[in-house]
Amino acid sequence: MDRARIKEFAQRVRRELYEDIVPFWSTRCIDERGAFIGRMTNEGIVDKRAPKGLILNTRILWMFSALYSFDKKKEHLVLARRAYDYLMEHFWDKQNGGMFWMLDWQGRPQEGKKQIYGQGFAIYALSAYYRAAGNKEALDKAREIFDLLERYAWDKKYKGYYESFDRDWKMSKAQQLTLGDMAAAKSMNTSLHALEAIASLYDVCKDPLVGQRVEDMLEIYADFVMQPYGLYSQLFFNEMWWPKNENSSFGHDIEASWLVYWAAEILNKPWLLQKIRWMGLKLAEEVYQNGLDNKTSVFYEADVNGISNSQKQWWVQAEAVVGFLNAFQLTGRENYLEAAYNIWGFIEDNIIDKTNGEWFFVAGTKSSDEKANLKVSEWKGPYHNGRACMEIIHRLEKIQRTAWSV
Repeated sequence: MDRARIKEFAQRVRRELYEDIVPFWSTRCIDERGAFIGRMTNEGIVDKRAPKGLILNTRILWMFSALYSFDKKKEHLVLARRAYDYLMEHFWDKQNGGMFWMLDWQGRPQEGKKQIYGQGFAIYALSAYYRAAGNKEALDKAREIFDLLERYAWDKKYKGYYESFDRDWKMSKAQQLTLGDMAAAKSMNTSLHALEAIASLYDVCKDPLVGQRVEDMLEIYADFVMQPYGLYSQLFFNEMWWPKNENSSFGHDIEASWLVYWAAEILNKPWLLQKIRWMGLKLAEEVYQNGLDNKTSVFYEADVNGISNSQKQWWVQAEAVVGFLNAFQLTGRENYLEAAYNIWGFIEDNIIDKTNGEWFFVAGTKSSDEKANLKVSEWKGPYHNGRACMEIIHRLEKIQRTAWSV
C-alpha cells in the first residue's frame, strides 16, 4: 500500500472522528439533569428516564480525557470534567468504596453491585483523566479502587480477579457480567479489561505493586486465557483457570491481540514483551484466517463447529482495524494492512449512520435484539469507535514515516 493511500485512509478516519463521533457525543448526548443521557434510539429519540450505567459513564470520561490528551482542545477537557464530576458525585459509593453498577435516571443507586469489569473501567477512566487534567483526586480514587480490588477481588492462591461482588464487597452468588454470560469465577473479558485498567494506572503512577499485577495478568493471559495451541482466547474459567467452554469471540481476540501488547509495552520487560508479541500475532492470524467474512468484516463468534454468530457488531469491526494495523506494524505483512483498510470501508458503508449520526450497534438498522436498536445505552458508548479512530490515526501516521509503506 503506497503512502498516498495510507494518507487517504488516515484522513477518512480523522473526518469520522471529528465530524461525526465527537459532535454526536459532545452535543446530542448532554443531559440537562446532569452529565450524559442514558439511552437514545437509532432514530435519535432520547429516553429521559433511562438508567445511567457505570460502563457508559466511565467510557465517556475516558473518551473525552483521551481526546484532550490527543488534540489538546479545551472543550474536550470541559466535557471530561463534566463526566468526572457526575461519576464522583453519583456513582462513588461513599459508604463502601468503589463504583455503583447502575443509577436510575435521577442519579440514585439502582444496582449497587461491584462488578470488577466496571471497577476496571473506572480505574481506566480516572487514570486517563489524571493524565489529561493532572487532577490528583482522580489518581487517588483510581488507586483507591485498585486497593479495594487487591483486598477483595484478587485471588491470592490462583491469581487473577473474581467477577462480581455485592455492594459491601462480599462475593456475589451471581458470578457473571451479564445475564447472557456463562456463570464463572473468572472470565477472559473481565481479565482483559482489568489488565487494561491497571496498565493505564501503572503508566501514570509507576507503583511497584500495580506493576506486579500488570505482570501477573499478562502471564495469566498468555498461560491460561489463551488456548494451549494459541488459536483463540478461552472465555470462561473456574477459579483455578480451567476453561468452561470452547467458544471463541473474534472481537475479543483481535482486541486482545493489540491491547495486551500495549500493556506489555507499558510494563517494558523484554522477555515478557516477546512472549506477548508472539501471543498477539497468533490471535491476529487466527482471526484473519477464520473470523473474516470475505476479508472485509469480522464475524462475532464461533464454536467447535464453526461460525455460531455471524453478526457484524460495531465494536468488533472497530477493534479489528486497530488489531490488524498492530499486526502489520509488528510483521510488515501487507495482508494485515489491507484487512484494516477493507474493514474500515465496511464500517463506512454499513456501520456509520449517515442519517442520524454515530454508529449502529450492528450492520444495518433493524434487529430483533433490543440493544441493537439503541445508539446510546449502558453498553453503547464512544469508547470502541472513538479509541479506534485515535489509535488508527496515530498508527497510520507512524506507518507513513517508515519504509513499510513504500
